[in-house]
Amino acid sequence: MHLAGSDRVDRPKVYFMTTIEGKSIAVRHERIDEASAGQRIDNYLQRIAKGVPKSHIYRILRSGEVRVNGRRVQQTYRLAEGDEVRIPPIRVAEPVRSTPAPAGRPLPVVYEDDALIVIDKPAGKAVHGGSGVSYGVIEQLRVQRPEVRMLELAHRLDRETSGLLIVAKKRSALTVLHDMLREGRIEKRYLTLVAGRWNNPLQHVKAPLLKYLTAEGERRVCVSDEGKPSHSIVRLVKRWRDYSLLEVELKTGRTHQIRVHLTHLGFPLCGDDKYGDFALNKRLEGEGLKRMFLHAARLSFQHPLSGEVLSFEAALPPELQSFIDALGVAEKTSG
Repeated sequence: MHLAGSDRVDRPKVYFMTTIEGKSIAVRHERIDEASAGQRIDNYLQRIAKGVPKSHIYRILRSGEVRVNGRRVQQTYRLAEGDEVRIPPIRVAEPVRSTPAPAGRPLPVVYEDDALIVIDKPAGKAVHGGSGVSYGVIEQLRVQRPEVRMLELAHRLDRETSGLLIVAKKRSALTVLHDMLREGRIEKRYLTLVAGRWNNPLQHVKAPLLKYLTAEGERRVCVSDEGKPSHSIVRLVKRWRDYSLLEVELKTGRTHQIRVHLTHLGFPLCGDDKYGDFALNKRLEGEGLKRMFLHAARLSFQHPLSGEVLSFEAALPPELQSFIDALGVAEKTSG
């Protein structure tokens, strides 16, 4: 409105800052929907403000510039559906335009409902983009399912590992799945072929694992007293003169856990290019095994929303099964 004796016009205040590209961004208010409900406020802010340093996210939380329903919140606050989040202007860089993930062949779906998808991931495909990979399973799935509002990985598999992978379609399901994984309430069993004659029908392996970087900057894991507690349960499935087929149940989910535990015991995974027997791998490649022999074969867990017990199995991929068949008749084992 006009003030007496003045040509000034009162307008609502708009707080903004200039971005690197010279664009103005005003304070924004976001209403939390079902897809974002259950997520921690710091993770939510990092998701919608990609490229902003975590230190800045935590600073605006501590300063109270971020408000939920008009109140300050801790960084650990979990958003609820219907919450209104006040987000201050944040300096962000112009996103780099990248080539969208191609739709590709439909990923093999083992199970699907309105809360989650279980797929049988092919070997050689990363679960997500990054580290020199333009796109992975999750990016491809989002292209193939544009009608699904949310798709997020519940856990991960190494690029060369095939088998069962859980993808959440609801934030509420993802939160529960993460809790279940952390508490060891999702049973995960893998099949692997190792070099050597494994003798014990059942063996518990409890060797702490430590992450480190090589001189070239590559991520590696080793057994170390300084590492995190790690527990694998190994069962003998079949055995030949020079090889053993093992089932490994993970009680913890450390990076490269199966590969490092078994190599530490003197039984490297066939085809493992990080921790394996490289001379053997070269010979095996000539005999038809051109990938690491590790397959996520079984999953069992309670549905994160309904509580129903779900159990899934994924058969060995043809290239692994054919290699097993070529080994001939396995030895008779007891136990």
